[in-house]
Amino acid sequence: MLNSASEVEFSEEKTTEEISQLSSLALSGDTAYSEKTSTGLPEKTGYPDSVYIMAANIFQGIRFEKSPEKVLIKYGNEPLPSSTESEDESFQRLSYELAFSALKFQDILETILIDSYIFPSTTIPDHLNSLIIVMLYDFQDRKFQARLLSDNEESIAEVLEVENLLNSFKTKLAAALARCRIKHDALSIYHILPETVRNQEIRASTLPLYAWINTCKISPEEVYHSLKKKGYNKVKSVLHIDNKVFAVDQHCYDVLIFPSHLKSDLLNIDLFKDYKLVFQDKSRSLAVHSVKALLNMDDDILMVNSGSWYTVAHMSILTNNNTSKIFVCGVQSQAKDPDLKNLFTKMGCKNIEILHETFINLESKDHRLQKVKVILLLPRCSGLGVSNPVEFILNEHEDTGLLKDFSQGGPSEDKLHILAQQQYEQLTHAMKFTRAQAVVYCTCSVYPEENEAVVKKALEFQDHGTKVQSYRFFAHLRTVLRDFPGGALVKNLPAKARDTSLSPGPGRSHMPRSN
Repeated sequence: MLNSASEVEFSEEKTTEEISQLSSLALSGDTAYSEKTSTGLPEKTGYPDSVYIMAANIFQGIRFEKSPEKVLIKYGNEPLPSSTESEDESFQRLSYELAFSALKFQDILETILIDSYIFPSTTIPDHLNSLIIVMLYDFQDRKFQARLLSDNEESIAEVLEVENLLNSFKTKLAAALARCRIKHDALSIYHILPETVRNQEIRASTLPLYAWINTCKISPEEVYHSLKKKGYNKVKSVLHIDNKVFAVDQHCYDVLIFPSHLKSDLLNIDLFKDYKLVFQDKSRSLAVHSVKALLNMDDDILMVNSGSWYTVAHMSILTNNNTSKIFVCGVQSQAKDPDLKNLFTKMGCKNIEILHETFINLESKDHRLQKVKVILLLPRCSGLGVSNPVEFILNEHEDTGLLKDFSQGGPSEDKLHILAQQQYEQLTHAMKFTRAQAVVYCTCSVYPEENEAVVKKALEFQDHGTKVQSYRFFAHLRTVLRDFPGGALVKNLPAKARDTSLSPGPGRSHMPRSN
């Protein structure tokens, strides 16, 4: 028992010193990870309360379920009430990143909570355990230092309750973390992750950003001039450059490349706010440019599983001078129509028609689709060619289950089989559209089962009696696709349309295939 103010002060100083030593022991020595998280960035100070709540709800939906005999911590089924701020994209991005980090370290964080005797000694209700996990990850990431709160931020009771709990156990938590690191003979808990996951993180931290120019609203030259006024210099390559620079992509003339660390700065530029420049994964730009190279002036396009509406807009802008129509299928909720039309109007798109039927339910004899000459198929896939799964989920409206696959280095064999079967069904259905001359097939996968294998399987079982010319694999694109795993072109073109030597291949720009 402490009996004087001096004893209390001495105890607090000693506790602070112990935590500093323990957290240094647990987290130091990780050169790759520390470089990734400290490249000129300010010291971490924590998140707003609403980010913790949203991250906890995301984690609750994607966490790993364990068999009853292996359950260390029970999670409730009730989501925590979230605020209107959860609709803000910046809050969503922070929340997804925090939930993803907690998911990767779920086993370690649960072990630390048991080893520090937070469980089962506390009486925190089960539905707050997801919040404890995400806040513990952030707490150790801050090296157990106090969170800095904004003066105008409104506190959330559940966050305050969990924060007080973690602070009261911080010495034991730091010690448990250090023991975990020593047990695994790892320089840090980061090194306990599977090598595939660590490699994904390293790759994601070094890859550039891609943005396409909305040429309906601005010319490339005007974009270059505007960026120059903001201090950006045009260079041939942005690799290993820390300055404010940009380059023009070698495959897509309307795509610019920026160093990844400039994202927050670029988001504040009017070019992005006004939809004159649009951030998007390069694979989508490669796909729409491939379609453009196969079109005549009055050919229509059918887009399947477009994901982000930016992909549809980019396709529309590339065909702005044509009389082409772009049909987008699978928009099953008519409530989305006004929002989509408003977005397309803001971006200057005029030739888009929304279909509410799913692709499989569309028939080749549909009178609306008789001028469709190219089908752009962007099927659901494993997504392991993606460098940043959080950005991909937000931009392409993908399932949050992608985070679970990334956290363990890939999908299960059963899931991969299901996806490949769905892709096969969509490919074979696309081949039934007898008036179509080409099918552009683009995935964000690195698995042959979702790429070459499924395309070849579909080609083997095509009905040769339904077309004048049968579909064949367009091998020319393999030279381009070599560096962008996840794409193929199936085509059946008349002679006049076969000169596509400048056509970029659809696929992944973010995960070069090793030779």
